[in-house]
Amino acid sequence: MSEAPPRSWLFVPADSEKKIAKACDSAADAIIFDLEDSVAPERKATARDILKGLGKRSCGPQWWVRINPLRTDEHRRDLKLIGLADIHGVVLPKAESGGDVLELAHRTGNIPIHAIVTETAASLFGLLSYRDPKSPLAAMSWGAEDLSAALGASSKYDADGGLSFTYRMARSLCLAGAVAAGVQPVDGVFADFRDEAGLTAEAAAAAREGFTGKLAIHPAQVDPINAAFTPSADEIVHAQGIIAAFEAQPGAGVLSVGGKMVDLPHLIQARRVVERSSR
Repeated sequence: MSEAPPRSWLFVPADSEKKIAKACDSAADAIIFDLEDSVAPERKATARDILKGLGKRSCGPQWWVRINPLRTDEHRRDLKLIGLADIHGVVLPKAESGGDVLELAHRTGNIPIHAIVTETAASLFGLLSYRDPKSPLAAMSWGAEDLSAALGASSKYDADGGLSFTYRMARSLCLAGAVAAGVQPVDGVFADFRDEAGLTAEAAAAAREGFTGKLAIHPAQVDPINAAFTPSADEIVHAQGIIAAFEAQPGAGVLSVGGKMVDLPHLIQARRVVERSSR
């Protein structure tokens, strides 16, 4: 059975040893040491120095580094960190196409890449371009903050407080693009880290839609996210029943499980549930 993808992807500013320590104490499946938006330009060199000294620290199952965007001076400086043994992968911000992923892969030796794919206007037109069997792409996530700034929006919310159509569209395109590329679809951040009820509802909705993980910006968000993307005992039992039924009748196209008709799409989903439950 393959390893389940990270449920919680926790951002932490790479220039703050205090915040890094708190992130390491969390139950995050993946920690993203951020060298981009959360680090001021004059602190980026300090952040890189801190990351160089983290090698002996026990801190989460997966370490990722969000580098600065392609074709910037800071990006070129960030690449010198990629050889660190403890880094699992790289988070690429402001990706606009699968070509950006391949460009980064050429420089990093095919280390796994998590691309944030909806942060510029142009990026919305390239969500199908990430389908490439040669790509080291592992995950795709979406972001509304940078996109709203790029579009010159005064707000990304409707009058009723929900996301405006443009950002709902970007979210859906990320989900479909990730599935088409065969990589993990990761939902974006929930900005109000004090609103646990709101986060729980948003994460649960994302899990229902097909996302298998979510970005976090505070350690307090990790446990609700992990819970939302962990199959319940009933879901696991039901999925195992579907798998067992098809294994017993491998030539069947449609079967009855628990009084309901299931077919091959249900089998695919059942296998995904069991994979996610392996954590």
